[in-house]
Amino acid sequence: MKKWEYATVPLLVHATKQILDTWGEDGWELVQVVPGPNNPEQLVAYLKREKQA
Repeated sequence: MKKWEYATVPLLVHATKQILDTWGEDGWELVQVVPGPNNPEQLVAYLKREKQA
């Protein structure tokens, strides 16, 4: 069975693509983007990747 690890990353509006591209190069897959808990205008990305043995 696959095992996963997860990360939450704040997204800066002016650098969203650069941030996601950087994490993607490290093998992270975007799962969802949601408003931040303290500020709905601040977005938070949830990412996952397969855990290495």
